[in-house]
Amino acid sequence: MSTKRRTGMLAGLLALSVVSAACGASGSSEASSSTTKVDTTVAAKATTTTKSVEKLSGKINISGSSTVEPITQRVKELFNETQKAVEITVAGPGTGDGFKLFCKGETDISNGSRPIKVEEADLCKAAGIDFVELKVGYDGMAIVTSPKNTAVTCLSTTDLYALVGPESEGLKTWAAAQSLATELGSTTKLPDVALSITGPGAESGTYDSFIELAITPTATKRVTAGKLEKGKEKTIRKDYNPSADDNVIIKNVEGTATSLGWVGFAFAQEMGSKIRNIKVDAGKGCIEATPATISDGTYPLSRALYVYVNKKKLADSAALKGFVGYYLAEGYGAVKEVGYVALPAAELAKTVAVWQAARG
Repeated sequence: MSTKRRTGMLAGLLALSVVSAACGASGSSEASSSTTKVDTTVAAKATTTTKSVEKLSGKINISGSSTVEPITQRVKELFNETQKAVEITVAGPGTGDGFKLFCKGETDISNGSRPIKVEEADLCKAAGIDFVELKVGYDGMAIVTSPKNTAVTCLSTTDLYALVGPESEGLKTWAAAQSLATELGSTTKLPDVALSITGPGAESGTYDSFIELAITPTATKRVTAGKLEKGKEKTIRKDYNPSADDNVIIKNVEGTATSLGWVGFAFAQEMGSKIRNIKVDAGKGCIEATPATISDGTYPLSRALYVYVNKKKLADSAALKGFVGYYLAEGYGAVKEVGYVALPAAELAKTVAVWQAARG
């Protein structure tokens, strides 16, 4: 799955800011009409690079988000071009599963397509594991359907709640969600056709982020109104097709004419004409997922991407310190290369500052 993602080059990302992989040169980031220039000193401060550290050795174990996995995998490949003696493994079982390993001390880095939860951080604390959180880029969740489904071009977040939320259990057609959607204030006309939903499973950060951004705001109001049982604010219907593999989600969406699903934006873009993206309206009109709308936050289902680093292992491993520093400097071009949205210069500078404080 990671290899397929890495080969996708998104034309829409060409204007986004990136530190070049070879020399740390400046780039630019366009969001709407504004342009933000990347200061080359941001990357220069990030690390003692592989140019100044001749040889590193050791092992680095990385797990977590399947969304962030392609970025980290590409950074690994670039890093190993000059640091061949560092053995790095990168796995993508999902953000939640990755944090379980991380908080047991079994991994050095945990990729996250959402911030670590309080209960997960508590597990780390209980195990004596201190960590540093580093934001590395942006992604959006694309709401997708089959290209054959021309009846739906935009869905409000209330439509998504009516179709996928905890009150939609058992609904077998799009139109069956119409009464709830209308009650919630939607003016969307849902087609009277079969509804087949495929999305990430509970082990995925994409699953958690979808619930947080698309479901919980409406669910919370329903609880307050006495329409939904308290405790179900962070749940969705159980009768959908869950998968940890984005390729399976795409296959199901593509193969069913009236499908509905959601995956990471970068992966959806790479699939091209196999699927069709649906715009999302959170009360400010229908917004298409693009690099610009994701980075500036106007697309309602945008999210930040992170890497978490075990501080003790960082202090004990020159290889780990070198790799993370490289990630934020020469290797940062991987974010754009594999199809994600790079941090604007000011945000990258903040990440680098956090990194500098952590690395000592």
